[in-house]
Amino acid sequence: MRLRGRDNHNQRASGVNVGSNGRNAMISRRRVIALSAASALGLVSGARAQTSGWPNRYVRLVVPFPPGGGTDAIARVVAGKLSEIWGQQVVVENRGGGATNIGTEAVSRAEPDGYTMLLHSMPLAVNKFLFASLPYDPVADLAPVSLLCDYPNIMAVPTNSPAHSVNDFIVHAKANRGKISFASSGHGTSVHLSGELFKRMAGIEMLHVPYRGAGPALNDLIPGRVDVMFNNIGAVLPLIQGGKLRGLAVTTAKRTPAAPDLPPIAEAGVPGFDVSSWYAFLVPAKTPPEIVRKMHADTVAALGDPATKQKLEALGVVVRGSSPVELAAFLKAEMDKWGPLIREAGITGAE
Repeated sequence: MRLRGRDNHNQRASGVNVGSNGRNAMISRRRVIALSAASALGLVSGARAQTSGWPNRYVRLVVPFPPGGGTDAIARVVAGKLSEIWGQQVVVENRGGGATNIGTEAVSRAEPDGYTMLLHSMPLAVNKFLFASLPYDPVADLAPVSLLCDYPNIMAVPTNSPAHSVNDFIVHAKANRGKISFASSGHGTSVHLSGELFKRMAGIEMLHVPYRGAGPALNDLIPGRVDVMFNNIGAVLPLIQGGKLRGLAVTTAKRTPAAPDLPPIAEAGVPGFDVSSWYAFLVPAKTPPEIVRKMHADTVAALGDPATKQKLEALGVVVRGSSPVELAAFLKAEMDKWGPLIREAGITGAE
């Protein structure tokens, strides 16, 4: 009995100890939960404070193309207005190379704090079909902000070219099979894909000559070292107006107000031809939604500014503006449009 009594006493003592430990553990858990909650609230408050004060320093706008082309001109016009709106400088940083993959990867890996933006174009939608692998995911690693504008390309030839129309060019190309070349500002650009689509629909042969940007390509087009280029209207229209190049047609299905005398390729010899390109703003994927919303609202406001709109339209573009959701849907539609053509034509980024 004594043994049993001592057992009962030990059990009671043990029970008291267990209860005490349980209460201590519960108190500890409560303290951890309280501290975690306070920490979480602090993080949220800090994030809100950071967002509400954005931007409080310069914003970097990465352009994954070399300087000197139409992309650069559009970037600087919009960046200038956003600098006014934000009271902070928007610095354009050209990071060309790798068919735009170098600059795009840099943005995808940048700190998602709202201080790095990306201005991109058609390669964002088509590079996944041109390359076996990419160092970034164009959908998962980037968040859409707004579509800026769209525009036609212009089919342009040197002034000493025998072609004075689209039909003239097709006849000339068929008579000189294997001798005709077309320049582009790089693989996967609208300039490249316009030429690829044209040669297939026109039934002619043309050698693709890619350059590191529009500037070097135009430098070879003007003296006739290459035969034709389907270049961005912003870069090539001033050269046509200045008598340095001859414009034959625009790539869109309809005429453009910036060059009303140039017929669409579809009307001038290749029925059904229709290519337009675009520019858009994106940011690293985990950029705070509040900052993305402000970026979008201020970008739309910049595009709606009469002086900014006039400058952009002088470059031959049609000013758009869109919501992030609309831009995401647009990018998907572009991928659906160009993916099958690229696969069917066997075009690769390493050709």
